[in-house]
Amino acid sequence: MRVEQQPAFVLHARPYRETSMLVECLTRDYGRVGVVARGVRNERARMQRAQLEPFQRLALDLLLKGELATLRSAEPVGVPLRLTGDAGLAGLYLNELAVRLTGRQDPNPELFGHYERTLQRMAAGHPLAWTLRRFERDMLDALGYALQLDVDAINGEPLDAAATYVYDPESGAMPGRRGDPRALRGSDLLALAADTVPDQAGLAALRRMMRQVITFHLGGGELKAWRVLR
Repeated sequence: MRVEQQPAFVLHARPYRETSMLVECLTRDYGRVGVVARGVRNERARMQRAQLEPFQRLALDLLLKGELATLRSAEPVGVPLRLTGDAGLAGLYLNELAVRLTGRQDPNPELFGHYERTLQRMAAGHPLAWTLRRFERDMLDALGYALQLDVDAINGEPLDAAATYVYDPESGAMPGRRGDPRALRGSDLLALAADTVPDQAGLAALRRMMRQVITFHLGGGELKAWRVLR
C-alpha cells in the first residue's frame, strides 16, 4: 500500500544492513511505523539522512507492506524544533516512551497530537517537569490507560485535597500515610487532573508516581532515559 505525505516524527534510528537505516516513526494515521530507509548512509545520500532527525515534523511517502515500510521520500514540514540541553534529553525521553509503550501500526492520531504539542512546548521553553507530567498523563489516556485522579479507589468519593494518598497503577488513588515514599497529597492529584501546575513538592511527588505507573505498564522494565535524566 502506498502512503503519501503522511505527517510523522522520527523516534529512533539505527543502522540497517550495509547502507540503510531502520527508523521508528510516529505517524498521525498509522501509529508507530518501522521504516527502512535504503541507502541513506551512502555519502551521496547525506542530505536525506539529515532529514531523518528527531523533533522535525516530516511528510513521508511510504510503501507499506507487512510489518515494515519502505521510505520513498521524506520532506521537512515547517521550521525544525530546536531542543538543546535538558530539553533535548527530555525529548529523547518522549521518544523512548513512545517506542516502548506503543505497538507498530496501531493508529492513534490523539497521541500524535499530544506528542507534537509537547515538543512545541519544550521548544518554547515551558517548564520541563510539568510539560513531561502532562505528556505522560495524556499519553496514558490515549493508550487506554487513563489515570483516575479525582476519586478515591476504595470508596469512590472525591479526593480530599488535604489528605494523603498513594497511587496504585491498577486501581487508582488510595488512602496513604505521610512518610510513605509513594505518598502524594490529594491536591497534587487534583492539580494533574485539572491541568494546573502544582508546587515543587507536588511535581516531585507526581514524577515518582508517574515512574511507578509507567514501570507497571512496561511490565516492570526501566527506560534508559531515566538513568540519563538522573
